Amino acid sequence: MALMETGKYSQGSVLGSVNPDLAGERQTASFSVEKLTAWLDGGAERTQLRRAVVKAIERDPVFSRENQYFQSQNERYEAAVRKAVHLQKKMHEMGWTDDGPEFKYIYRALSGDLAFLLHRIFIRSISVLGSDKQIAKWIPLATQYQLIGSYAQTELGHGTYLQGLETTAVFDISTQEFVLNTPNISAMKWWPGDMGRSATHTVVFAQLYVNGKCYGPHPFIVQIRSLQDHSLCPGITAGDIGPKMNFEHIDNGYLMLQNVRVPRENMLSKFCEVQPDGTYVRRGSQKINYFTMTTVRISLISDEVVIPLMKACTIAIRYSVVRRQSKLKPGEQEAKILDYQTQQEKLLPQLAAAYAFYFISDYLQELFNKGYREIQRKNFDMLPELHAFSSGFKAMITQYGTSAVEICLQACGGHGYSLLSGLPSLYTKIFASCIYEGENTILLLQTARFLIKCFMAASTGQPVPPSVTYLAAVTPEKCPAKNKLDFLSPDIYTEAYQHMAARLISSTAAKLQDLIQSGVKKHDAWNQCTVQLAQAAKAHCHYITVKNFAETVEKLETQPGIQKIMKHLCDLFALHGIFSNAGVFLHDGYISGAQMDMVTASYLDLLAVIRKDAVPLVDAFDFTDKTLNSALGSYDGQVYQRLYEWAQKSPTNKQMSPAYERYLKPLLHKTLSKL
Repeated sequence: MALMETGKYSQGSVLGSVNPDLAGERQTASFSVEKLTAWLDGGAERTQLRRAVVKAIERDPVFSRENQYFQSQNERYEAAVRKAVHLQKKMHEMGWTDDGPEFKYIYRALSGDLAFLLHRIFIRSISVLGSDKQIAKWIPLATQYQLIGSYAQTELGHGTYLQGLETTAVFDISTQEFVLNTPNISAMKWWPGDMGRSATHTVVFAQLYVNGKCYGPHPFIVQIRSLQDHSLCPGITAGDIGPKMNFEHIDNGYLMLQNVRVPRENMLSKFCEVQPDGTYVRRGSQKINYFTMTTVRISLISDEVVIPLMKACTIAIRYSVVRRQSKLKPGEQEAKILDYQTQQEKLLPQLAAAYAFYFISDYLQELFNKGYREIQRKNFDMLPELHAFSSGFKAMITQYGTSAVEICLQACGGHGYSLLSGLPSLYTKIFASCIYEGENTILLLQTARFLIKCFMAASTGQPVPPSVTYLAAVTPEKCPAKNKLDFLSPDIYTEAYQHMAARLISSTAAKLQDLIQSGVKKHDAWNQCTVQLAQAAKAHCHYITVKNFAETVEKLETQPGIQKIMKHLCDLFALHGIFSNAGVFLHDGYISGAQMDMVTASYLDLLAVIRKDAVPLVDAFDFTDKTLNSALGSYDGQVYQRLYEWAQKSPTNKQMSPAYERYLKPLLHKTLSKL
């Protein structure tokens, strides 16, 4: 049954027959792969739509990623711009819209290998922070690509700490303009995507000064290049920041401003405005300026972390049933490497994490949508929780995801190190997500600040957001598990995570209070607790992820086949976390040494259970071969042929080595004459 279903979308295999080792794995699936795919997509109609979009993209030669691994930075950039320009035409042709469900699928099909991604953030920031008049003026120009936007927040000297930005915008009341300047080298904007070569306009964050008073960072629309000949505008210095670990297709840029004047109307003014007479007016919460970053962080979790992690799991697991090495039993053929418990223990927890993070990103999206509706009604009450959640989960999931992809790469041995495996570029891409849109340690500390406030409020009986009501709950002091099967109960392990998170938050809050009461200044006390604060924030996010996974599984009652395998994955994700972080669970005796042995036993038992469904579980992610772009992870499992065929495409195999005439020939001929 499962084999027939997966055969329906044989994913663009180019070599014909499927490796029998891989085909055999699909025949024994314990659930319907097609049904799991449809459930993950949110319904069979969405699966149909996604596949139709992917098919349309992959049939168009302009979007081909073939030979991408052999291209230079210039070639990658040009291809990304070509695809972005062609995509506008394609979307018009197909009736797709930027805010329709298709864009997510387009991005997935292109693996984000597209220019003008910051243009979307430019549009989003105007939509969220701009007045109705500004939206009416700028959004049509941007959506019709009459200009290309970027988003200039990060500076050479400042990233996550918005308050420290040094770019200035001084209001000139006589001309009704803001005068923007880069006062020193550390104030130079550095890293904005699309700015190096493409953008004509950007949203610049600068410290607003009116009549000598600083009002903090505000966003301004600034033109940086001519719409006639693309030359830099007066007072603008801009360019590309040079080579990076990945994202060769994106022209990350720098920007310096020297007495650049923009009209008063160019300060985004939905929530704050400078009136013609210089009066500064604020409406709503100042924290709204962080809202764009919140939206970006939530979308990056699904697009830039969960998808690459799913791809890495797909590649490594498929390869691990095709690759045979050494003998498990004397006299038998060499074993599939996924049959070794150590390989299972490397890869299956990463697969469980991919599912866990897929579900948590849905949870965050729902929370965000709810918060956005409230903000539209000028109710900002949910902002602190939204900011704290987007920060903490961005940090935890990007760190975890990066380690997980690295494990997948290493689990593929030498072939994993080849760019052609697809794993190195997934790793360097996901690695970047730990750094951009907020440095992870700072983000965890922002979440911790929210948690400490909520803990203090809960301790005195004040109301707190639903996600943190557990801080006021009374939990048993000892884990009630009696045997290893008890640890397969979501109530048992969810409570263990809750206890651990609450303990870390309360003990850190107590340490903070003790330091302050002993006369240590507040900021010094905070700094002396930051390692534990970051640990507490991570524990909170880990707890919510486990709880959300368990609740997601519970809702699957109508689909018993899928519910059973998802329950196994949920158990594995939870027990892997306890097994890997034993110290924090053992610390106060909540879990005993004997119980930790039970956790280990159940955890290792689960590996063998999930091993049987490992290939169907990655097949359910439904990546085509072109999307994966991996010689190791293709649907047909013809690993060695594909590695050899792809290697032949290398330009170095199509020309005589330039080093031969210049260096090798003289060296060899000199030696030859002696012979």
